[in-house]
Amino acid sequence: MRILRVAQKVYPDVTGGGPYHVHAMSRDQAAMGHDVTVLTVGGGGGEEERDGYRVVRRPATVSALGNDISVGVARYLHRYADEYDVLHAHSHLYFSTNLAAVARLLGGPPLAITNHGLYSQTAPERVFDAYLRTAGRWTFDRGDVVFCYTEEDRERLRGFGVSTPIEVISNGIDTSRFTPEGDPSERVPGGGPVVLFVGRLVEGKRPGGAVAALDRLRETHPDARLVVCGEGPLREELDAAVAERDLEDAVTFLGHVSYDEMPAVYRAVDALVLPSRAEGLPRTVLEALASGVPAVVSDLEQVAPVVEGVGRAVPVGDIEGFAAALRAVLAGTDREPRTAVVDDHDWASTVERTTAALEHIADRNG
Repeated sequence: MRILRVAQKVYPDVTGGGPYHVHAMSRDQAAMGHDVTVLTVGGGGGEEERDGYRVVRRPATVSALGNDISVGVARYLHRYADEYDVLHAHSHLYFSTNLAAVARLLGGPPLAITNHGLYSQTAPERVFDAYLRTAGRWTFDRGDVVFCYTEEDRERLRGFGVSTPIEVISNGIDTSRFTPEGDPSERVPGGGPVVLFVGRLVEGKRPGGAVAALDRLRETHPDARLVVCGEGPLREELDAAVAERDLEDAVTFLGHVSYDEMPAVYRAVDALVLPSRAEGLPRTVLEALASGVPAVVSDLEQVAPVVEGVGRAVPVGDIEGFAAALRAVLAGTDREPRTAVVDDHDWASTVERTTAALEHIADRNG
């Protein structure tokens, strides 16, 4: 099968769960014998072969609300889309996926769209509510199938009027890599309970909430520490918040940490905190749980069920609630965190089911 994967971002050009998903899916489908090309926006353009698949980059023409728009992506789709058996676009939030929908409308190959999360981490929710009821819904409805990580997200899409077939395929992780067994990272300081935040330092992830929760947590756990893995535009603001609360000795910023190093980081901490206002199904939560680390997350309907019995879900913005939940999980959870992911969130299953669905729409079109 010849797959053209249309993705605004791909790892390692850009870090994060979505870009890594694109990379790992392409790598593993190539290893299965499929011909995979990833069309993405980046740099000055160019092409390269890596990990068994081809990356085609086209430069951004203009940016709006953090969304790079590339005329080069449109031209590539217009010229080459028909050479592929299937298009697989990632995230309706990007203009490249809108272009893939146009290519399908104009008679291009069948289209699958993976929903990595309904809302942007960088733009107001009201903007995307309007988008999802108009251009976003139109884009989804051009697909032959839409992939959602959870039943909750499928129902949310139906609520926006999306009528195309939707298949729920759980996001997965490498449960043999993320495991409690192994050496902890020496970059994580010891001496007290350690809370971990992993993610881009952007408003939607609410990293400031992690700092504020640590401040409250230290009222009962004075030696508690926070480790932050990630980079982004809020770094200076976070530095100021740490200084204002006199937490310089309690907060460690590790910056970007490679995928290969993250298992050791998880093993060195006692809890994960993710106070986001919007998410799909975060890989960070699954990776932490697989590593035996309980998770405290925002009470989002597609995330909360994953941490039931192995963590806590707290209303968005409730700092006292996050601190209380951290105290609770540090004291213990109802069951071992790893049990929440080993059966339902294995990456090999995610790849197999996604590939089977792509083959189905390609065969149906052929």
